[in-house]
Amino acid sequence: MKVVLTQDVKGLGKKGDLVNAADGHVRNFLFPRKLAIEANAQAMTELKNRDAAAAHKLATETAAAKDAAAKLNEKTVKVAAKAGEQGRLFGKITAKEVAEALQAQFGVAADRRKITIDDIKNCGTYEAEIKLQHGVSAKFFVLVTGE
Repeated sequence: MKVVLTQDVKGLGKKGDLVNAADGHVRNFLFPRKLAIEANAQAMTELKNRDAAAAHKLATETAAAKDAAAKLNEKTVKVAAKAGEQGRLFGKITAKEVAEALQAQFGVAADRRKITIDDIKNCGTYEAEIKLQHGVSAKFFVLVTGE
Protein backbone atom coordinates (compact mmCIF):
# COMPACT_ATOMS: atom_id res chain seq x y z
CA MET A 1 0.00 0.00 0.00
CA LYS A 2 1.32 3.46 -0.86
CA VAL A 3 1.46 5.88 2.09
CA VAL A 4 2.92 9.31 2.85
CA LEU A 5 4.94 9.35 6.08
CA THR A 6 4.05 12.04 8.61
CA GLN A 7 7.13 11.31 10.76
CA ASP A 8 10.50 9.61 10.29
CA VAL A 9 10.15 5.82 10.50
CA LYS A 10 13.29 3.78 11.00
CA GLY A 11 13.86 1.38 8.13
CA LEU A 12 11.08 2.88 6.01
CA GLY A 13 11.77 6.54 5.25
CA LYS A 14 11.78 10.17 6.30
CA LYS A 15 8.91 12.55 6.96
CA GLY A 16 7.10 13.49 3.74
CA ASP A 17 8.35 10.50 1.74
CA LEU A 18 6.00 8.48 -0.45
CA VAL A 19 6.68 4.81 0.34
CA ASN A 20 5.23 1.44 -0.52
CA ALA A 21 4.70 -0.66 2.64
CA ALA A 22 3.02 -3.95 3.42
CA ASP A 23 -0.73 -3.71 4.07
CA GLY A 24 -0.51 -5.30 7.53
CA HIS A 25 2.36 -3.04 8.58
CA VAL A 26 0.40 0.01 7.50
CA ARG A 27 -2.90 -1.08 9.07
CA ASN A 28 -1.45 -2.36 12.38
CA PHE A 29 1.54 -0.09 12.98
CA LEU A 30 1.68 3.09 10.90
CA PHE A 31 -1.97 4.20 10.91
CA PRO A 32 -2.69 3.62 14.65
CA ARG A 33 0.44 5.56 15.64
CA LYS A 34 -0.33 8.37 13.12
CA LEU A 35 3.03 7.80 11.40
CA ALA A 36 1.53 7.75 7.89
CA ILE A 37 -1.52 8.74 5.87
CA GLU A 38 -2.96 7.03 2.82
CA ALA A 39 -1.53 8.29 -0.46
CA ASN A 40 -4.79 9.55 -1.97
CA ALA A 41 -5.19 12.52 -4.31
CA GLN A 42 -5.43 15.06 -1.48
CA ALA A 43 -2.29 13.76 0.25
CA MET A 44 -0.37 13.77 -3.02
CA THR A 45 -1.43 17.37 -3.73
CA GLU A 46 -0.32 18.44 -0.24
CA LEU A 47 3.00 16.66 -0.77
CA LYS A 48 3.58 18.44 -4.10
CA ASN A 49 2.63 21.81 -2.58
CA ARG A 50 4.98 21.25 0.35
CA ASP A 51 7.83 20.36 -2.01
CA ALA A 52 7.13 23.42 -4.18
CA ALA A 53 7.08 25.68 -1.11
CA ALA A 54 10.39 24.25 0.11
CA ALA A 55 11.97 24.77 -3.32
CA HIS A 56 10.70 28.37 -3.46
CA LYS A 57 12.03 29.08 0.04
CA LEU A 58 15.44 27.67 -0.90
CA ALA A 59 15.52 29.76 -4.08
CA THR A 60 14.69 32.99 -2.22
CA GLU A 61 17.28 32.27 0.49
CA THR A 62 19.91 31.56 -2.16
CA ALA A 63 19.07 34.79 -3.98
CA ALA A 64 19.32 36.76 -0.73
CA ALA A 65 22.66 35.11 0.07
CA LYS A 66 24.01 35.98 -3.39
CA ASP A 67 22.92 39.61 -2.95
CA ALA A 68 24.68 39.76 0.43
CA ALA A 69 27.79 38.17 -1.08
CA ALA A 70 27.79 40.80 -3.84
CA LYS A 71 27.58 43.53 -1.18
CA LEU A 72 30.50 42.12 0.80
CA ASN A 73 32.84 40.75 -1.84
CA GLU A 74 36.23 42.54 -1.77
CA LYS A 75 34.89 45.21 0.61
CA THR A 76 36.61 46.40 3.79
CA VAL A 77 34.93 46.42 7.17
CA LYS A 78 36.45 48.72 9.80
CA VAL A 79 36.81 47.63 13.42
CA ALA A 80 38.22 49.84 16.17
CA ALA A 81 39.83 48.38 19.28
CA LYS A 82 42.03 49.52 22.13
CA ALA A 83 45.67 49.24 21.20
CA GLY A 84 48.94 49.85 22.92
CA GLU A 85 52.19 51.04 21.48
CA GLN A 86 53.31 49.65 18.12
CA GLY A 87 49.73 48.67 17.23
CA ARG A 88 49.45 45.70 19.59
CA LEU A 89 45.81 45.14 20.67
CA PHE A 90 44.63 44.60 24.23
CA GLY A 91 42.94 41.25 23.57
CA LYS A 92 42.00 40.28 20.04
CA ILE A 93 39.33 40.84 17.43
CA THR A 94 36.87 37.94 17.33
CA ALA A 95 34.41 36.77 14.72
CA LYS A 96 31.59 38.12 16.89
CA GLU A 97 32.97 41.65 16.66
CA VAL A 98 33.43 41.29 12.89
CA ALA A 99 29.80 40.07 12.55
CA GLU A 100 28.56 43.09 14.51
CA ALA A 101 30.62 45.42 12.32
CA LEU A 102 29.22 43.79 9.16
CA GLN A 103 25.69 44.35 10.46
CA ALA A 104 26.40 47.98 11.35
CA GLN A 105 28.33 48.98 8.22
CA PHE A 106 26.74 46.92 5.43
CA GLY A 107 23.41 45.79 6.88
CA VAL A 108 24.27 42.11 6.37
CA ALA A 109 23.18 39.82 9.18
CA ALA A 110 26.06 37.38 9.67
CA ASP A 111 26.45 34.40 11.95
CA ARG A 112 29.76 34.55 13.80
CA ARG A 113 30.28 30.81 13.33
CA LYS A 114 30.27 31.23 9.54
CA ILE A 115 33.10 33.78 9.52
CA THR A 116 36.63 32.47 9.00
CA ILE A 117 39.45 34.75 10.13
CA ASP A 118 42.95 34.37 11.50
CA ASP A 119 43.82 35.56 14.98
CA ILE A 120 43.82 39.34 14.89
CA LYS A 121 46.11 40.68 17.61
CA ASN A 122 47.64 43.70 15.85
CA CYS A 123 46.35 46.69 13.94
CA GLY A 124 46.27 46.25 10.19
CA THR A 125 44.31 44.69 7.36
CA TYR A 126 43.31 41.03 7.42
CA GLU A 127 41.50 38.81 4.95
CA ALA A 128 38.32 37.04 6.05
CA GLU A 129 35.70 34.81 4.49
CA ILE A 130 32.03 34.32 5.28
CA LYS A 131 29.90 31.39 4.19
CA LEU A 132 26.41 32.73 3.70
CA GLN A 133 24.83 29.53 2.41
CA HIS A 134 25.90 26.24 0.86
CA GLY A 135 27.96 27.21 -2.16
CA VAL A 136 27.69 30.98 -1.54
CA SER A 137 30.59 32.72 0.17
CA ALA A 138 32.30 36.09 0.09
CA LYS A 139 35.83 37.26 0.81
CA PHE A 140 36.30 40.61 2.49
CA PHE A 141 38.92 42.52 4.43
CA VAL A 142 38.96 43.56 8.08
CA LEU A 143 40.74 46.85 8.80
CA VAL A 144 41.68 47.07 12.49
CA THR A 145 42.48 50.51 13.85
CA GLY A 146 43.66 51.40 17.33
CA GLU A 147 41.83 53.83 19.59
